[in-house]
Amino acid sequence: MSNIMNPTTDSLVLYKIRPARVLSVGEKIMIELEGGQVKNVRPKDIELLHPGPLLDLSDLAPQEGDIEEAWALLEGNTTNLAELSELIYADFTPITAWATWKQVANGLFFSGRPQTITVRSRAMVERDQQERAAREAERRNYKAFITRLQANTFLPEDHERLKEVEKVAFGYSENSRILKTLGHQATKEHAYRFLTKLGYWPPHYNPYPARCQINLSTLELPIPELPEDTRRDLTHLTTYAIDNADTQDPDDAISIDGNCLWVHIADVAALVAPDSQLDHEARARGANLYLPEGVVPMLPHKVTHNLGLGLQNVSPALSFGIQFEDIDNLESINPDTIGNSLGNTKLEICHSWIQAQRISYQEAETKLDSGPLYKIHQITEAFYKQRQAQGTVNIELPEVNIKLRDNIVHIIPVEKLQSRELVANAMLLAGETIARYCQQANIPIPYVVQPPPDQPQNPTDLAAMWAYRKQLKPSRLSVEPDLHFGLGLPMYTRATSPLRRYSDLLVHQQICAHLDNKPLLSEEQIAERFDLADIGSSLVRRAERLSNTHWKLVWLIQHSEWEGDAIVLEQEQDRVWVTIPELALETKVRIQGTNLNDQLNLKLREVDLPELACYFNARIK
Repeated sequence: MSNIMNPTTDSLVLYKIRPARVLSVGEKIMIELEGGQVKNVRPKDIELLHPGPLLDLSDLAPQEGDIEEAWALLEGNTTNLAELSELIYADFTPITAWATWKQVANGLFFSGRPQTITVRSRAMVERDQQERAAREAERRNYKAFITRLQANTFLPEDHERLKEVEKVAFGYSENSRILKTLGHQATKEHAYRFLTKLGYWPPHYNPYPARCQINLSTLELPIPELPEDTRRDLTHLTTYAIDNADTQDPDDAISIDGNCLWVHIADVAALVAPDSQLDHEARARGANLYLPEGVVPMLPHKVTHNLGLGLQNVSPALSFGIQFEDIDNLESINPDTIGNSLGNTKLEICHSWIQAQRISYQEAETKLDSGPLYKIHQITEAFYKQRQAQGTVNIELPEVNIKLRDNIVHIIPVEKLQSRELVANAMLLAGETIARYCQQANIPIPYVVQPPPDQPQNPTDLAAMWAYRKQLKPSRLSVEPDLHFGLGLPMYTRATSPLRRYSDLLVHQQICAHLDNKPLLSEEQIAERFDLADIGSSLVRRAERLSNTHWKLVWLIQHSEWEGDAIVLEQEQDRVWVTIPELALETKVRIQGTNLNDQLNLKLREVDLPELACYFNARIK
């Protein structure tokens, strides 16, 4: 064969992987490619396949030859292009040279370069044949799979392949061969639309917990037995666990004993010790996830079953007794009158047994005029007045509860009840009292702090409340006590929901260690733990917020003729932000000529669930 560095006019050469005909030879070599394209290339850019003459590249047609016989004769040896061409096609011409090179490039029987070709062993050939057959079968299966998707159908065995699209829909990946093949963009929204249309996901599938990387599995871990510690018997007190009627994890209750308000909290720290496996799992999850379709607890169901107040005839609790000098003449509560166990007896903390009656807010509302709840209401009203004097923020935007039953969304407006305010203020009072106790006893805990906004206000209408809410600075956890502006409290900690929030459990663990004279966690350890838990709880809050919006939009889909009222919250050129009170849904609509707090009539036009968007026709009422 001629030297590859000295091709001549009309030689057949290899340029990259394509055949080329040499047109002229000089400092650079002019070649012609298939289709008539002409290029000037360097000598090192080409390899000589045949000296020619080749007058027309279109002559390089496929040839019939005995490839396997040539391979069998040469197995285990090396050869060159000319010799191999003679064996396969009984000739060496530009046409057979190209046909032979294509067999080498195929790589099954031969490999190498034109001057030195390796004849592959039988074992290598058989292995490659199996691999190629498998790839061809996969290619056919994939083609059939794509054909099914184009017909908007799929088989059970397609689930594994479709996980690729699911990863895009969850935001775990930005690439999908399937979506690209079908002509779809690889975005969360397009993937969601595709999977629901296909039927791989139900029509109204909620993707947001997965997008927020929430662990939806139920925690299954061994639960220790309740320690046989001495507990104070408070079962003689009339104790109420007040919550929504469908609440499954009651972790607080209240009772009154003379001038002492008792706030009883599920004694979770009695079962979940610091650094136990249960503690690590709860810390990673951060908080319970509350969705319209159900609850994903941060602790095993059995913990709630054993410790939830009122779920058993008698419940173990960590009880906080807040003493007052004279409840009957209480007008407001000065935080300085709330003492601690260091030097006086105005706050008592004990492990207890209680007998809690579970009642709904509606039931509690009927008991506020007499009996234990009447006295408790006096205390919480006085405490609320004190918070008002200290600048508490009152933002009362519409609220709803959302439930999913048999794939039907139910939206129930939250009633403004005095019983709700009673419970909320009792828990806030406990939170402030516990914060003061821990500060004075040098017990490191996570305090909840919120600095004041740049311009404190006292909003009185919905639009003003909406605007003020956006000005408020976020609350955060800190090992240093400080003001919580929004609550109107000089210091505060969350300690009344240890079944639901890890930071509350952390407070309980520290208080229990203090009561039992055990070593306390340091401020650094506390901060490290609540920082980790806050990652999980932040994702939980985001998943809840997005999920609630999702199911509100599903409700609109299920009520496609909906028409109702909205209130203008904010103006933006030709659009306004509104709230739909019956749905507690905030959205934008296109309308002009409105004023803040104007009431509009909206008529549903469209819901785009993948985009989490809804559109209305609007007019001023």
